[in-house]
Amino acid sequence: MNNYETLFVIKPTLTDEETATQIAKVTETLEKEGAEILATNKMGMRRLAYPVAKHERGVYTIIYFKAAGSVIAEFERKLKFNEDVIKYLTVKYTKKKELAQFDKLVSAANGTKEETKAEETKAEEPQVEEAPKAEEATTENVEA
Repeated sequence: MNNYETLFVIKPTLTDEETATQIAKVTETLEKEGAEILATNKMGMRRLAYPVAKHERGVYTIIYFKAAGSVIAEFERKLKFNEDVIKYLTVKYTKKKELAQFDKLVSAANGTKEETKAEETKAEEPQVEEAPKAEEATTENVEA
């Protein structure tokens, strides 16, 4: 089982209920194929970089999941035939650094915050403020 992320854009003309139905339909398609849904990030309405199918905006959604490689072809075929999905992109995570980033993205999408050792050590170190430079101090006095 590999880790995947699929971003897809839904038509902006749909109502909130229709958008939720389309997102549920896409996740249901993945589950039927045997994928394990880890998280879903609904990013909302955003402006597209360029017009797609005469639409300037779209509803962005990201799904993080684990699945076998054979699932992706069928999943993307179904996305292609879905008239309400105007764009999609699937990314596979394989390397250790990519997998670490994938785990962070999944935890962020789920709303949980995992602290790493680096963040803990930063919190323990005392923070020292720098004194203002001499040039900045003189210009402030002149202006006042």
